[in-house]
Amino acid sequence: MSELQVLAGREIIAQSHVRDTLLRAERLPHIWCPGCGIGIVLGAYAHAVERSSIPVEKHVCISGIGCTGRVSGYMNLDSFHTTHGRAIAFATGMALFRPELEITVISGDGDITTIGGNHLIHAARRNVDINVIMVNNFNYGMTGGQHGATTPLEAKTYTTPYGNIETPFNVPYLVAAAGASFVARWTTLHVRQLAKAVERMMEVEGFAFLEVVSPCPPTFGEFNGFPEALDMMEYFRKHCVVDHSADLSKIGIGLKPGEKLVVGNFVDRRRPSYQELLEEMRGRAMGGEHK
Repeated sequence: MSELQVLAGREIIAQSHVRDTLLRAERLPHIWCPGCGIGIVLGAYAHAVERSSIPVEKHVCISGIGCTGRVSGYMNLDSFHTTHGRAIAFATGMALFRPELEITVISGDGDITTIGGNHLIHAARRNVDINVIMVNNFNYGMTGGQHGATTPLEAKTYTTPYGNIETPFNVPYLVAAAGASFVARWTTLHVRQLAKAVERMMEVEGFAFLEVVSPCPPTFGEFNGFPEALDMMEYFRKHCVVDHSADLSKIGIGLKPGEKLVVGNFVDRRRPSYQELLEEMRGRAMGGEHK
């Protein structure tokens, strides 16, 4: 990637970027629509990988199907593009077989909660030591803008033209109740907080979950008052409230005028991960064999 810098009145072309080694630069420019926030999430993840103390060769990026699912293909590290809704199941198997790896799932709300919701709650319940970054743009963006499990009440999509009547998941509340070790929510406006949250996820032993609320101008946005690229970012600026100690039962997303969007790092607790419990059980079993 090239960037134009101005130094002492002279234009200087830089032939590389500091994170070129972490991205498959030959695949750029990316396919995401103007105004989409997934590129920001990609940048935050790359930043966290760069800053982590974990060697790059131990990082693994896994995604499912959909717009966000393309992230794994742009990362220049071990990456896997799995079947729809099964990214967490794939990651769980890899984490149990190769517990020394730092495994991060990056996928969309449809992939993680609608099609793959059962895998999400059971991975949180087991406290499997993986990271899950869910980009929530409230619809199936790649396949035409259908509604899903996080579409706000009354929101319009191509399959809810008169407004959504299904109560959406409050995903941070759901995974926290299931037993996750780390739970956070930020938006693509909160770039620094987002990157720091991903860094923290890589330090946590146990199931770490991050919801990233993101614009989707061409499908969700055009139906719901956010038709231009910056409209939802302006909404985030005006309506987001940072509250790390928020009552998670009350932070559902509505996107109605005057309604606050609560963000923060809500849960950060230590309890044994599934891998640690397996290792402990294995130790007891091996000890019993030698008695």
